[in-house]
Amino acid sequence: MELTRSQLADALSDPLLDAMNFLNEVAMRFPDAISFAAGRPDERFAGLEDAEEDLRRYRAHLMESSGGDERAVIGRLFSYGPAKGMINDLVARYLRVDEGIETGPESLVVTVGAQEGMVLVLRALRRESTDVALAVAPTYAGFTGAARIVGMPVLPVASGPDGVDFDDLRRVAARARADGLRPRCLYVIPDFANPTGLCLPVADRHRLIEVGAEQGLLLIEDNPYGTYVAHGERLPTLKALDRGGQVVYLGSFAKTVMPGARVGFVVADQPVTDGGRRIGRLADELAKIKSMVTVNTSAVGQAVVGGRLLAHDCSLVRANERVAAVYRDNLDRMLRGLEARFGGRPDLSWTSPNGGFFITVRVPFRADEALLEHSARRHRILWTPMSQFYPGSDSGARSLRLSCSALYPDQIDTGLDRLAALVAEQSAPLSA
Repeated sequence: MELTRSQLADALSDPLLDAMNFLNEVAMRFPDAISFAAGRPDERFAGLEDAEEDLRRYRAHLMESSGGDERAVIGRLFSYGPAKGMINDLVARYLRVDEGIETGPESLVVTVGAQEGMVLVLRALRRESTDVALAVAPTYAGFTGAARIVGMPVLPVASGPDGVDFDDLRRVAARARADGLRPRCLYVIPDFANPTGLCLPVADRHRLIEVGAEQGLLLIEDNPYGTYVAHGERLPTLKALDRGGQVVYLGSFAKTVMPGARVGFVVADQPVTDGGRRIGRLADELAKIKSMVTVNTSAVGQAVVGGRLLAHDCSLVRANERVAAVYRDNLDRMLRGLEARFGGRPDLSWTSPNGGFFITVRVPFRADEALLEHSARRHRILWTPMSQFYPGSDSGARSLRLSCSALYPDQIDTGLDRLAALVAEQSAPLSA
């Protein structure tokens, strides 16, 4: 049976959904290119022995908690599990130890990465065709893609120098309501945002919670990178500051334990009522959706994460001290390298984050997919076009994102030399 595109979901025609596939395809065709594109963890700190030890440790934990019942342990690890997850108690301890978030296991849903968490939350909030999400632009493409899959438009909110333009947030929400739409939530990455690397100041975090309450918006806080502060103190998450149930918190163990485990989580402690009577928490509603999508998150993947948490008294800050130092050195090296090669150019600028994986660079030419292909072929360097973070807008046409997480120092230096050659080549006609 042949299917036409018109017979399939409208979202599948969206170029945004092809963006990641294009980047992966270019990377595979040019394996010798130095990649500033991938925001993945440093694989030098991953080993089969570590995963095996994590599994053994969590198995021992289960044996102890089950009174030595091996059949019960096998059932927990090798069979279907609860939709909400099986390591919720350890995740709740981790949140208390590392993030200052006080929540119970019952308010958590362990997900197949944070990406599933986005889909679950958006699907739960999307009741009417007039429901819309807001997101601080530039926006992580995975959130925009998830929203389009569930049929929920995303309205961009301008970012200020450090994160959020609050005046524009109010304007966008007011304009949406005037157009007959219902803003439901605002998506934000307060710590070292993907793609800009910016970090929201503490005063603005408090203000964002206040404005969210004023506008009747749930704040969807995504925090994949907060563990990796380069210099200074870690800032409190929005959820740690939340006193009124304004924040739904998305977490991921991809950057702190293992991407391949595909384990994330959602903290959704908001009470749900029916006819004035409390019937549960938002987490319970998300679990209903999950049970019809992925049934449960891999027990083996959860066991790896659980074992890692147990090994470090539920502190992933402690567990990642060595790799955090590598990320800090890489970020500092990148920023020094950009200054050495491009400092003083009025037509080229970049962000200077204090942690995380990403730097964005504004260039005096279009940095689109066609140029990326040319960059990979001729200069053997990969980066991410910023256009995918501004869907439906030309705002990111002259910017690119660089990631420093998965590279060696000599690769950073060589890659920046190649970037400088690309910039010189593309700038030549402008100065001729």
